[in-house]
Amino acid sequence: MGTWLPGFLVLAAIWGNSFFFIKVAVGSLHPLQVSFGRMAIGASILLLALVISRRALPRDPRLWGHFLIASVVLTTLPFTLFAYGEQYVSSVVASIWNATTPLCTLAFTLMLRAERATSGRVAGLGLGFAGVMVVLGVWQPMDGGQLGGSLACFGAAMCYGVGGAYMGRFITGRRPEPAVVLAAGQLVTGTVQLAVITLVAGVPLVDFGAPAEVWWSLAALGGLGTGLAYLLLYWVQVRAGVTTTSTVTYLLPVFAAASGVVVLGETISWNQPVGALVILAAIALTQGTLTRLRKRTAVPTV
Repeated sequence: MGTWLPGFLVLAAIWGNSFFFIKVAVGSLHPLQVSFGRMAIGASILLLALVISRRALPRDPRLWGHFLIASVVLTTLPFTLFAYGEQYVSSVVASIWNATTPLCTLAFTLMLRAERATSGRVAGLGLGFAGVMVVLGVWQPMDGGQLGGSLACFGAAMCYGVGGAYMGRFITGRRPEPAVVLAAGQLVTGTVQLAVITLVAGVPLVDFGAPAEVWWSLAALGGLGTGLAYLLLYWVQVRAGVTTTSTVTYLLPVFAAASGVVVLGETISWNQPVGALVILAAIALTQGTLTRLRKRTAVPTV
């Protein structure tokens, strides 16, 4: 455990605080500018990693076709949806919606029949849906912006679910290229997509009039939360495995709450942490964590 745990915690801290950086950046920038900026900076970091490691981008046109689809649901759409959503909801709430990603991934893998639908997984999905309702606070009135912001963040998590299932089926599970090459190709594709979408929408790619704190936040969001985080993700996966690495999602709301409440002065309603706990319990149920714990703690009888 000692080899991967420090990197695991650093990855959780980087991704958890990404919602803080989004909140600061979207205060002065258009959501598309935030998405494009973090993608361009992250792609630059990974291209530099390719140069240092003396590797090249893949040449298979079919792989670039998969990148085109994967980038839509893994970066282009969710990055923009989170930036839009955080105009109306706190960074803490956005991180809680992000924590539903494993449930969304399972839902789409079951729809694709890539995994078997067991009673535990179905019950976990139902419990997770209840947790989403608690976080949303369906019993209390909400204005249109707050509701739209929450749904945008939840839509981003659903995009991650689709993207994870697609990546596992068509890219990461079938390609011989190193992870850094695949990650660089995906971010480069996403950067081009966002550049085209932003320009077509009539939004400038860069706002040179933004204040200094916005530039620092965008640099941290792209360099750390997008570029370095991708490299660190694959580093942890090699040492801890995919299943263990996926549990990093559990820690993101903790780091997001620390930065959001302490630095930004955000407030948290009781239903948000309660709903987050319900969602985490649902994820544990779908992954069979509770069953494994019972087996480990069971006392053998003679």
